[in-house]
Amino acid sequence: MAQYNTPKTGYSLVIEGEYRNTLDIEGFSRMMKDPSYCYKFYWLEAIVGLISEGVQDTTFDAVIDEMICSAWYSVREFHIHLSGMLADGQIRDGLERIILRLTELSDLPSDASGVEIKNAIAEHNQELKKYKEQLTHMVPGRALAGFFAKSSEKVPWDSARRLTEYVRHFDSTLARLPYTFGDSSKLKKEVHFNAEWMRMIQDNTVNIMGWIQFEKVKWLQNNNPEVPGLVYKLKPMDDKMRRLNHVRRLWEGIMNVCEVRDVFTGRPMNTKRYDVDHFIPWSFVMNDELWNLMPMESSLNSSKSNRLPKWEPFFPVFADNQYLMYRMIQEKEELHKRFEMCYRDNLHSIWAGQELYRPGNTKEEFCNVLQKNMRPVYDSARRQGYEVWNYSGCL
Repeated sequence: MAQYNTPKTGYSLVIEGEYRNTLDIEGFSRMMKDPSYCYKFYWLEAIVGLISEGVQDTTFDAVIDEMICSAWYSVREFHIHLSGMLADGQIRDGLERIILRLTELSDLPSDASGVEIKNAIAEHNQELKKYKEQLTHMVPGRALAGFFAKSSEKVPWDSARRLTEYVRHFDSTLARLPYTFGDSSKLKKEVHFNAEWMRMIQDNTVNIMGWIQFEKVKWLQNNNPEVPGLVYKLKPMDDKMRRLNHVRRLWEGIMNVCEVRDVFTGRPMNTKRYDVDHFIPWSFVMNDELWNLMPMESSLNSSKSNRLPKWEPFFPVFADNQYLMYRMIQEKEELHKRFEMCYRDNLHSIWAGQELYRPGNTKEEFCNVLQKNMRPVYDSARRQGYEVWNYSGCL
């Protein structure tokens, strides 16, 4: 068994021993070294996925389509920037630009399936062509750079034709590469996977994909430092992971002993027609913390959706309701028991336990703590591109 620790991460890429003497596993472990853009991760992920399905021959075009499908959800649902932003506010990453262009051209939702995305790509192929061609310039060849250390020859990075010839020569004389290229150009250029590399990748797909995901998440988090819970924002999550039952029971108990008004309409809440929702969208914070949850009229929940309420005038009303909850759990033993039931799923923030929900806060103290901790999160979501909900039929 061959084990390689990727640089500065400690992640072990473990490959079964039968391939150690026949393939350059160390070169493979360097395929994601020193990336300039995130699409290097998505390229390798796409070819490993195709190989795991038994595909031996493909094209740049087909691989890029797989990359678009893989990155679609993170970019569309969570506004993740795949390679950060330029100083002038422009998108750096070519794969991200393709997704944003396809968003403009189609009505695909953020959770569209791979089939739906590929159908939309085919429909708008001409409009996307120049964006896709930009991805063919460097990544397919650059991903092989870790293998080329075995050669003293200068790699002709400036010429697609000569690079194709160099890859073939290297593959036939020095060491077999995971893939070589055909003679077509740009998106039609062929990618031929080596049969033995295919067997190695198929035998180790789970570990290889885990290695790619680890490196990709590390890159994305570095390029989106204000985004919490990024590891959970790569694929759609099961709604069962969201636990709001105890919070709902707490608010129902409060509504049974005093009036609670909707943050947006100002109307008294109806215990039969309300939802528990997040003030700052769940898709940004990726948690169900009690301090960010509120009862709201069911009819408004779908309208608010994945958007931010205006801070003014809504946060002060939201804070009033939060303080009402705080006062009730201090005064009513039964409500305090319901509050304690929220500990496991909805009370993890240290500041909330130590500052917000401690006994003895005045209303001013409570609301100041809440604002001090929520406003930076709200502002981060704004900077990340979350839309503001312009609800005006209230207050």
